[in-house]
Amino acid sequence: MTPPDPSGSDTARSADESGEAVHFRALENLYASAPVNALFESQLEIVAAGHARITFTAAERFFHAAGATHGTLYFKMLDDAAFYAANSLVSDRFLLTTGFNLHFTKPLRSGKVIAEGKWISGKRRVFIAEAHLTDEEGDEIGRGTGTFMRSHIALSGLDGYRPAA
Repeated sequence: MTPPDPSGSDTARSADESGEAVHFRALENLYASAPVNALFESQLEIVAAGHARITFTAAERFFHAAGATHGTLYFKMLDDAAFYAANSLVSDRFLLTTGFNLHFTKPLRSGKVIAEGKWISGKRRVFIAEAHLTDEEGDEIGRGTGTFMRSHIALSGLDGYRPAA
């Protein structure tokens, strides 16, 4: 599949991808600036158009009563990875999650985890992206698919949406 033009238009992208790279770095900064992300040791990387990766550390403070990571951490990281994969294709508007389907495939204790998100379909108003979580052993621990819709919120109006200095 060919990802849609990040500008949201149907015209072909120019050979100069510097605008795309600026958009990717601005999204990474937006992620880092979100107050909720101060709670997690995590870092977003927009790998390419339609592809995002979040590396984070799971620790005991995220455990439920049975001694494994609570599902809220799975959801947060899967949703964020899929969201940023989709929003990497849209440079004018902030996307909103309208639905997310989550599957737990292995309990997580603690350690380094990678959430990998990839765009699946959608080019105009609604985007679909999937994500999966991989633990330090390389095992999948969870996966999900999200639906994301363009909002009326301009990315350029968000304080965190700017390239890192």
